[in-house]
Amino acid sequence: MSILNALQEKTDSSYPKERTLADMILQLPQDVVAMTITELAQRSGSSTATISRFCKTLHCQNFPEFKRKLAAELAQQTAAAPTHYQDIVAGNPLPDIVAAITANNMRSLTDTTQLLDLNQLRLAITMLHQAKRIDLYGSGTSGMVAQDLFHKLIRIGKAAAAFSDPHLQLTSASSLTPEDVAVGISYSGETPETIHALRSAAEQGAVTLSISRFGSSTLTKHASISLFTSSSEAGMRRGDMASRMAQLHVVDILFTGLVSEHFDEYVPRLERSFQTVRRYTGKKERKLR
Repeated sequence: MSILNALQEKTDSSYPKERTLADMILQLPQDVVAMTITELAQRSGSSTATISRFCKTLHCQNFPEFKRKLAAELAQQTAAAPTHYQDIVAGNPLPDIVAAITANNMRSLTDTTQLLDLNQLRLAITMLHQAKRIDLYGSGTSGMVAQDLFHKLIRIGKAAAAFSDPHLQLTSASSLTPEDVAVGISYSGETPETIHALRSAAEQGAVTLSISRFGSSTLTKHASISLFTSSSEAGMRRGDMASRMAQLHVVDILFTGLVSEHFDEYVPRLERSFQTVRRYTGKKERKLR
């Protein structure tokens, strides 16, 4: 599950105390759920203050909240569920490929749903609704996700633009105001171009929203609102497939929530855009026949 995968990443941390804590929790997760913070400090050779700071890097306010989330993830694991995302295998039979990709995507969506903070989600929807202008930043696969959100927003009449070029990202960000929203999308949360653009937007006073994998990252440090996706997928051969699905899942939830909360305002715009496209493309198709 997502917290356990975030802990796995902590085993590569440059901080020895973080590595020690992550290793112990991964080895004895059920035991840790039953421990007090003092007991964990004694068993791991750290301090209660260190554990509290460690929990906050995992986006938990305190140790009890961390234990609740960890216990929930452990309870939802089943023996039948794969413990890791399945990678591309040479010569894999087509039925196995279909099953593996389906399982990867379903797990990515489930893990991401568990990570969504409804308070942050509601705030993001409110800010997007109130925004006079919305900038969307993303590179590579995340750039395609930014384009998807752009297409959705213009259908409901929002003044939005998606940028993947680093210079255009910064140029646009520099002209934002406190009445605008900037959205930075990066699976790793460490894409330099996206970080620079979101930081520039924050410096102009704009509301900043990040969509990144679960865990601490440079991108989230420059975001006033943070939404997280599953952090389980890793490895070059997967081609960012499950992570892309997770990002699109968050985008779809944002858009649907936005339209649902302001139904009377946005649905007529959706219908108008649909009818306009249908009218003009329909005429063109009839002339070609």
